Amino acid sequence: MGAVARRPVAWVGAIALWAEAVGIVLLNWFLGLVVDKQDMSMGGLDPHAMSVGAWVAGGLFGLYLAVCGLALARTAVRDRAPGRFGKPLLISAAVVHGLLGAFAVGLVGWLAFVFMMVVLGLIVLPLVAYDRRAAAGVDGTPGNGAPQTA
Repeated sequence: MGAVARRPVAWVGAIALWAEAVGIVLLNWFLGLVVDKQDMSMGGLDPHAMSVGAWVAGGLFGLYLAVCGLALARTAVRDRAPGRFGKPLLISAAVVHGLLGAFAVGLVGWLAFVFMMVVLGLIVLPLVAYDRRAAAGVDGTPGNGAPQTA
């Protein structure tokens, strides 16, 4: 992927992660309200505790996705590979999206799977495009990452 396409892909990925973070928070807020209003209980758990748990889980997962979006936005602004904190964070987000996509096929449908795979691609493409070894030759000089021949 050329240097021209790296930044827009990272920006679109960041925006997608931020939108997904808002969606997850709103979905868990709604589910918590439903559980609270219906007085639903599972295995004898207090319905209020279940609704608070849904809100906390939604907030934490939304925060995680927002931080991942921030890492992609920082990558786009700096036009450099994510650092020591950003790269493992984005890799974990890619794994989460792969697993959620696999579950989404059976639980929600193919449209949710396609959305998860698009977001997965928007996370992985900047990781691959900004790979430090591909950006510099083996001897540290700019190149295509191929071994230098004498």
